[in-house]
Amino acid sequence: MAASALAPAWLSYPADANALRGPLWAAGVARNDDGEVAVQGLPVSELAREFGTPLIVLDEDDFRARARAFRDAYDEAFADLGGGVDVYYAGKAFLSVDVARWVTEEGLRLDTASGGELAVARRAGVPAENLGLHGNNKSVAEIETALTLGLGRIIVDSLDELERLGAIAERLGVTGRVMLRLTPGVHASTHEYIATAHEDQKFGLSMVDDGGGAPADRAVAAALAHPRIELLGIHAHIGSQIFDAAGFAVAAQKMLGFLARVRDEHGVELPELDLGGGYGIAYTEQDTPRPPAELAAAMAGVVRETLAEHGLTAPRLSIEPGRAIVGPAAFTLYEAGVRKTVQVDHPEGTLPRRYISVDGGMSDNARPVLYDADYTAVLASRVTDSDAIVSRVVGKHCESGDIVVRDVYLPEDVAAGDLLAVPATGAYCWALASNYNYLGRPAVVAVRGGRARVIIRRETEDDLLARDMG
Repeated sequence: MAASALAPAWLSYPADANALRGPLWAAGVARNDDGEVAVQGLPVSELAREFGTPLIVLDEDDFRARARAFRDAYDEAFADLGGGVDVYYAGKAFLSVDVARWVTEEGLRLDTASGGELAVARRAGVPAENLGLHGNNKSVAEIETALTLGLGRIIVDSLDELERLGAIAERLGVTGRVMLRLTPGVHASTHEYIATAHEDQKFGLSMVDDGGGAPADRAVAAALAHPRIELLGIHAHIGSQIFDAAGFAVAAQKMLGFLARVRDEHGVELPELDLGGGYGIAYTEQDTPRPPAELAAAMAGVVRETLAEHGLTAPRLSIEPGRAIVGPAAFTLYEAGVRKTVQVDHPEGTLPRRYISVDGGMSDNARPVLYDADYTAVLASRVTDSDAIVSRVVGKHCESGDIVVRDVYLPEDVAAGDLLAVPATGAYCWALASNYNYLGRPAVVAVRGGRARVIIRRETEDDLLARDMG
């Protein structure tokens, strides 16, 4: 069978529909001698029998290795600058009590973005000094908690929030350690809804004069003058799922230039600079992520040159990878159900497309409907010599946009009861999960040393009804 004209240009017809493309999967995933996809030797059929489907399967050893790779790469690349580097795991990608403990054990810090994420970190016993709190609209309660705990950093997003935090700190009689989030105006190559450094969006303090000076400059002056605020430094995040290192380089130059201006205007060198996260991963064959060592070396070169240009002492640098650590470390396991073949009108004629419905969908992976995100899938419970046919993997929800994998070549004989695996679902899948159509959110199992355990249990119908006061 030949490639279909319905497939996008980037999607190649597979020489072997049973093959697993390495960059998309955790290191512990491979097909076993029986042809099943297995993680650290555990076959998917066994995982499905014990834990049910849909199921998010997280290779803990792979997660830990990716966390160490970022830590080691940035420590090595910046060793000669003297300021040091902190790697904050971005908990918004995926967070549980176990994950918070893993990152701490691997020498990372943890970035949270809400009171709920902060509560998970506290339950895990993460030291307060290793925690950061993000958010463009933190509640009074969240700020009070952060200040009372003595968090290592609170990333302030606006002049309004800076004033609110200062007032709460005065009332509590404590000092808040603050980073100011700036919008450096760097447009990274990413989806409109996940680009976060341009002016016309909700995050950060603008570096552009609005008639009364730039909000970023006013925030620095206010923070330095406030007796209950310790201004640690500045922060930028240019977007998500970024492959081109040029955006990070330009952001570093602009942020270091700003630190030089603060020194010249206020006589103080702020000790910290956070360049955020957003490192891309491979979801399909069209994605080409860069390894942490390559990213770190490129960033260190730019920082080194810019420090020399401005005569600055190296600040302590921090970065915030989340997706790049947990994304490839997990896959989602589904059971196939209804299948049908439709005929699609096309300039080349009427062409077939196979639809395969699975037992999850947009409730466990909202990214395709939110961002037009692309994924791929494989027949995981067996191998086959069947020809591959262009297919669409869809969920069971009452929405035509409920698409898990928009375009993939799957074996023609995929049928009800087969298990499909969708790789690279560790980030922003469970984290964005919902109860649409009253489906329970899936379980998450972690595999380490060839043994699986539940780290987040599956929701039951009792769970779904527990908050219904009728």
